[in-house]
Amino acid sequence: MGIIHTKAELKWLNQELVKIWPFVNEAASELIKTSVEPVFEQYKSFILASLHFSKLTLGTVAPQFTGVEILESDDSAITMELELQWDGNPNIVLDIQTTLGISLPVQVKNIGFTGVLRLVFKPLVSEFPCFGAVCCSLREKSKVEFTLKVIGGEMTAIPGISDAIEGTIRDTIEDTLTWPNRVIVPIVPGDYSDLELKPVGVLEVKLVEARELKNKDLVGKSDPFAVLYIRPLREKTKKSKTINNDLNPIWNEHYEFVVEDISTQHLTIKIYDDEGLQSSEIIGCARVDLADLLPGKVKDLWLDLVKDLEIERDKKPRGQVS
Repeated sequence: MGIIHTKAELKWLNQELVKIWPFVNEAASELIKTSVEPVFEQYKSFILASLHFSKLTLGTVAPQFTGVEILESDDSAITMELELQWDGNPNIVLDIQTTLGISLPVQVKNIGFTGVLRLVFKPLVSEFPCFGAVCCSLREKSKVEFTLKVIGGEMTAIPGISDAIEGTIRDTIEDTLTWPNRVIVPIVPGDYSDLELKPVGVLEVKLVEARELKNKDLVGKSDPFAVLYIRPLREKTKKSKTINNDLNPIWNEHYEFVVEDISTQHLTIKIYDDEGLQSSEIIGCARVDLADLLPGKVKDLWLDLVKDLEIERDKKPRGQVS
C-alpha cells in the first residue's frame, strides 16, 4: 500500500513552492530552453524546418501539488508520484521556420496541465543523498491544453501549420516523458545505463492497402501516402510511397519497428494526401495497441480511420487501412 497525502495536507508544500517559484522560474526556463530545443529537432513535422524559443518564461503562477503517494517497491528504489495541476501564465514565443521558407513568430498561450509526475529514486546508495539517480516521467498520458497564435498574423495563412506545430509539441511531451519513457537525472557520479529504456523485440508490419478513403481534392482524387511509427522520432518513422489519384491505394510495403514496452506502446498509422510543395493534408489515422498482439503470430487487421486519435468528435467515414 502507498502513503497518500491529500491536497489539504500538502498546503504547506504549495505555499513553499509559491515562495521559491521566481527562482524556479528563472532556472527552469533556461534549462527547458537548452534541453527541449534539440529534442524538437527529433520530433518536428516535415513541414517544419526548425523550431527555436525566442522567448521563454514560466510566468508568475506556480503549479499546485494536489496529491502525493509513495509506492511500494523493492529494496533498490523509492517511487514517488506527485499529482500536479498548473494553469500558468507563461510567456512562450517560438520562432518557426517552415520548409516553404516562411518565418513565423508563434505564441503558445493558455497553457493548462494536469497529470501525475513519477519519480523513481534508484539505486539506493550509502552516499548522501542516498540515491544515485532520479528517473522522471509522467505516469500516464497527461492532459495538456494550449493555444497557438501567430504574432501579427493568422495561423490559417499556411494550411496545416497549426496541426504541425501542435503535433510536434505533443509528440515531444508524450514520447520523451510519458512512462515507460523517462528522463534520467544523475545525482551521484556513476553509470546508470541500466535505467534506460531498452529494446525488447521487433514488430514486423506489412502495409497492404487502404479503401474508400475520404477525398481531399476538389479536382481529381487524393494522392495518398502512409506514415507509420511506434515512437514519432524522425529516424524511427516509416513513410510509404505515394499512390497518385487513387482512393483505394495498394502499397504492399514491409517495415520493422523496435519495441521497448509491449504493455504501453502502440503502432500509429496516418494516411495523408500528398499536396506537392504545400503541406500534406491528413485523411485519417488509426492505432494498434501492441498489447493486443501475440508474439510470433500474424494478425490481419482492417482499421477504421478517424480524424483524431485523441478527440473522436468527427464520426464521418474516412476509409480503412490494412
